[in-house]
Amino acid sequence: MTKIRFIRHGETDWNIAGKLQGRTDIPLNESGIKQAQACGISLLQNEWDLIITSPLLRAKETGQIIQQKLNIPLHEMTSFIEVAFGDAEGLTYYERDVRFPNRDYPNKETEAMVTERFLKGIHTVHQNYTNKNILIVSHGAFINAIFHYFSNGTVGTGVTKLTNGSFSTLEINNNHTHILDYNTTHHLPAQNPKS
Repeated sequence: MTKIRFIRHGETDWNIAGKLQGRTDIPLNESGIKQAQACGISLLQNEWDLIITSPLLRAKETGQIIQQKLNIPLHEMTSFIEVAFGDAEGLTYYERDVRFPNRDYPNKETEAMVTERFLKGIHTVHQNYTNKNILIVSHGAFINAIFHYFSNGTVGTGVTKLTNGSFSTLEINNNHTHILDYNTTHHLPAQNPKS
């Protein structure tokens, strides 16, 4: 049995501004650093074997802060990078609605590409770290796509907004994947701002 806990990176200034980040490399803000520290403290309650992060700065910084608390290895995997939103990256909600009212963003990564990417990534992690407890620091749209897939659409993309610093956990037993929790936020600071 392999347990994979996904952590959405801490908050950035673009999260506050409502700008679509995608592959744009934005660092954590002060609130995001506090969220990452709170994640690390909470994760001390269980045994974890490894942290994997997206190569983007906001995920790496979150992973490094958590690693300082847990003192376990940290690796980067491009499989868990954020969805590429193409021409919509850097635009606010309003700007996106004006320019792309049907949300058909030019040069965006397709749903099929995203699904193929996360299924391969999760398979690789499960194969390489069977019966381990793994933390993966990734991104809102990407984690939501994963949980939308495994919940048959009851949570995730188009249904739920994922909080910065939240935990969402999968358990893989043989070829069966179960959702243990989704968008857990009880560990985050009470003043956690809207993201």
